[in-house]
Amino acid sequence: MRKILLSAALVAGSFFTTSADACPNWNFQAAEQYSGSGSYFYTPRYYNIVAGGDYSLSKCSQIRPATDVGPGFFPDRPDFRFNVSGMAAYELHIRVVSECDAALLINTASATWYYDDDDNGNLDPRIILTNPQDGPIDIWVGTYDGAYCNARLEIETF
Repeated sequence: MRKILLSAALVAGSFFTTSADACPNWNFQAAEQYSGSGSYFYTPRYYNIVAGGDYSLSKCSQIRPATDVGPGFFPDRPDFRFNVSGMAAYELHIRVVSECDAALLINTASATWYYDDDDNGNLDPRIILTNPQDGPIDIWVGTYDGAYCNARLEIETF
């Protein structure tokens, strides 16, 4: 009987540890999917979103951003997936304007993670990809402190 209880406790413990340690995962289907070229995004594009998430990036050791690091809270699946093409001649600017302290997490076609918290000013994030590759770009719009708020994702090429 003791072995059964111990086995049940170990299984339950691993279940709760797994669910509590969930992290942003580019393998999950994005909530919204779009396609566009560098010339399409030359006109700024705007996407409304509720910023925030339940999973602290500080617990996700497999995500090592090439830019800033921070504790941001994000959902496990991407908010957006953009399949981009014709990007060779452009810089890609990805910004958030929000009603709270938003954070931005990106995984690019080259499997590179980027994170930002405040580079757009007013506690909002901005990431500039100076040499974006064609392919999928997954985007999570979270918050620095785990709050939720209305936000707008802005994407533009230069």
